Amino acid sequence: MEWLIAPFEVSFVARALVGGLLVSGVCALAGTWVVLRGMAFLGDAMSHGMLPGVALASLLGGSLFLGAAASAVAMALGVTALTRSGRLSRDTGIGLLFVGMLSAGVIIVSHSRSFAVDLTGFLFGDVLAVRERDLLVLAAALAVAAAIALLGHRAFVALAFDPRKARTLGLHPRAAHLAMLALVTLAIVASFHVVGTLLVFGLLIAPPAAMSLWARRIPVIMLGAALLGAASVFTGLLASWHLGTAAGATIAAVAVALFFLSALASAVRDRAPARPLPVPDHEHDSDQDKEHESIR
Repeated sequence: MEWLIAPFEVSFVARALVGGLLVSGVCALAGTWVVLRGMAFLGDAMSHGMLPGVALASLLGGSLFLGAAASAVAMALGVTALTRSGRLSRDTGIGLLFVGMLSAGVIIVSHSRSFAVDLTGFLFGDVLAVRERDLLVLAAALAVAAAIALLGHRAFVALAFDPRKARTLGLHPRAAHLAMLALVTLAIVASFHVVGTLLVFGLLIAPPAAMSLWARRIPVIMLGAALLGAASVFTGLLASWHLGTAAGATIAAVAVALFFLSALASAVRDRAPARPLPVPDHEHDSDQDKEHESIR
């Protein structure tokens, strides 16, 4: 028990655990829709597209959170504008903005003589450096994400499975799409300073993808994804403490490993022969009566 509990008696590790649990909740709410709608590439592009805003905010002494939010919103609006005409495919628009935003960020960083922007921290985060005010921001982000997911649930479901039906039902699919982008943006921006832009992608995709192999109801997928994310955070921090590895990367690695274990178990389940259902005695009797009738 001491091996399990001792790391979390340290204050910064305990804060990292609480922060990771909050991130897991936010990413479960947003990541479920990312997986169901096949928006993984967009999520990855948005997480990297925050670099220009973060670089400018760091160089100018501003808020990294606001800089990241501004870049992520610009990325989301740019993708929507490029793909609205239908001349460009969605993946093409995302790819163009992905490269453009990432290049702009690197140019801004390289223009600085002091290289004040810590790209390593931006990409991989520092979950062990979570402060109390960061926890308040994450708690507020979780509350807002839960409100968006709850209020937009019906429209999100229709948009994910049948956009034409969503329009027929008057659910405003374009507004629902923007609200879903806002949810994903919130999850990425609120989480990047905890686990980094590369590693937030693991918590955003892996737990919902793992749960989608076992559950069909969306609320169940969200709940299961949050629990898997929480398990990844706890296990990753514990392994990082005892093995001396990077905490954020270890958490993401555990999340991805849980997905592959889930996929393997799902494959075994699907290949297992189905057991025949037992037939009640009264059905045997009725079958025998039918045979007697046919003989007569």
